[in-house]
Amino acid sequence: MTQNAALDTLSFEQALGELESIVRGLEAGETELEKSIHAYERGIALKKHCESKLKDAQAKIEKITVNADGSLSTQPLDAE
Repeated sequence: MTQNAALDTLSFEQALGELESIVRGLEAGETELEKSIHAYERGIALKKHCESKLKDAQAKIEKITVNADGSLSTQPLDAE
């Protein structure tokens, strides 16, 4: 996947991998200022994309509960 890939085409794992690569590059400090700024901006976008993917996944997770009669049912994870 290229650094310029559209965010909406990236899976969580692809976006996280690219973000990790950007962080390693910035931490090394061997990149020109303009490229560092561009990488930082891309990193912010990737972070937001990953957070959105995680939020979507969390919304799909259901909690399995055991009813008084012993039967099982599901409900949204955040419903109490």
